[in-house]
Amino acid sequence: MQLPHGQKVVVVTFGGGARDEETFAPEGQGNIPHMLNELIPQATFFTQVINRGILGHYVATASLATGNYETFDNFAQISPVNPTVFEYFRKDLRRPAHDTWVVAPSNGFNRIGSSGYRGYGPNLGAEVILPKQLLAAAMAGKSGVDYEHLLRDNYETPLFTSALSERETETEKIANILKLSLDDFTAHARSLASPDELSVYIARQLMRQYSPSLLWITLHDIDIAHSGAYSLYIDGIRRSDRLCAEIWQAIQADPEYKGRTTMFILPDFGRDSDISSGGNGFQHHRTGDALSRTTWMMVLGPGVRHNTFIDRPVDSLDLVPTLGRLLGFSPVLAKGTPLQEVL
Repeated sequence: MQLPHGQKVVVVTFGGGARDEETFAPEGQGNIPHMLNELIPQATFFTQVINRGILGHYVATASLATGNYETFDNFAQISPVNPTVFEYFRKDLRRPAHDTWVVAPSNGFNRIGSSGYRGYGPNLGAEVILPKQLLAAAMAGKSGVDYEHLLRDNYETPLFTSALSERETETEKIANILKLSLDDFTAHARSLASPDELSVYIARQLMRQYSPSLLWITLHDIDIAHSGAYSLYIDGIRRSDRLCAEIWQAIQADPEYKGRTTMFILPDFGRDSDISSGGNGFQHHRTGDALSRTTWMMVLGPGVRHNTFIDRPVDSLDLVPTLGRLLGFSPVLAKGTPLQEVL
């Protein structure tokens, strides 16, 4: 495929996958009208993406970003062991720091932008923005406004809280980079219903200010399923469906992105089956059964075949080598295989 000059990639991952019963199966399709009616008609859709790694959201997202199944503690405050896609991109193509960004869902993702691998590392990584941290700073000293629903950091355990002292001094810097008044940000946040809307708002600010060539957005609302409230889980699915369509619409409305951007949408993994022993159905992803490991991926962009379904099993590690082929860098330590159907 001949790519246009200035090729860009936007990756959208879900921290907290959704099962087919609530999405692509006939009984769940009412929850994803935007994907079904707007996005899939323009997309190549992989129906079987297998995650063979640890089913925790930070470690699984790190695996997607490195092309290796990372094995660290999901709740550890450490960087990925292997080089990330952001480091390969910047090192091979000699790209500046502002050309690749991560918008991360929770404070536990603050080290996702780079590895500790020799020859790579933070000086070659992505800039990472934690919208909840920006909001917390904007809230400091204010009273009478309740943003707690936007600040909930982790749905898997209420006992985990990240230590972010080394990043707290960067909040004002990030706000300045985005040309974003914390007061304006707070005023906008008042109208938002969820943390993911906050993340997409920040991503759109990045697109306007920097037009990064590689932008990674991780959504997290679906993972409220851990609370055990099925209605909130469904709300998370419906919101994620709408936000993915809004991101694609923003790409098409921006001259810097339209006609030159490939967008990848995929959950990090699935959720347990209702019939798996030791599982809790939609609520968790503990069993390692087929539903918790098998998910999907949607790809849209110039040269990508429309309304095309790929039923062969592919590995979640295939993402990084595919991005390498699209953008022209070599992820030499990644384990996956480029997906020829979208190249």
